[in-house]
Amino acid sequence: MLKVGLTGGIGAGKSEVSRLLVEHGAVLIDADRIAREVVAPGTPGLAAVIEAFGEGILTADGGLDRPRLGSIVFADPEKLAVLNSIVHPLVGARSRELEDAAADDAVVIHDVPLLTENGLAPLYDLVVVVDASPATQLDRLVRLRGMTEGDARARMAAQATREQRRQIADILIDNDVPLDALHQRVAEVWGDLVRRAREGSAAQGAE
Repeated sequence: MLKVGLTGGIGAGKSEVSRLLVEHGAVLIDADRIAREVVAPGTPGLAAVIEAFGEGILTADGGLDRPRLGSIVFADPEKLAVLNSIVHPLVGARSRELEDAAADDAVVIHDVPLLTENGLAPLYDLVVVVDASPATQLDRLVRLRGMTEGDARARMAAQATREQRRQIADILIDNDVPLDALHQRVAEVWGDLVRRAREGSAAQGAE
């Protein structure tokens, strides 16, 4: 098994790259998706969040009111730490379950938006960074996601810098390119990942 950390700045196109890798045959473990699942209605995770923050963080139908909770925790580092102490272990446990279920020679892609910021690179066999210029990121966020320029710049500024992400990259995917060029680059990267996974599996089998 090859454990790959996939990251990139907001608007860099990481989601498109992860989608293409899944089409090639990768096993995708999406940290954001799991983070939503572990606090879904009826879960112990949601019960723990309610205990910490009160019933006021619920929507009318009993789900988690993410914007409301976000406004609470992002304004207070201590409250954010409390939330992370609840959610992160649950996400980690679920990620390990999904990883354990994968085949021995699988390429397992961990889609982790804040991989750089949280110093998680050592957890993976290698790190793939989807890279785009800040101008490209800004254009995509405004044009495709409907953000204001101010909001987009603030979100970008809250993340690691382009240089910090590039420093931890074992493989860099340039996404300042047309879509067909991106598809070709992802196919090349997939071939490399499969080769590494097979070599790793063969080495384990020889032990």
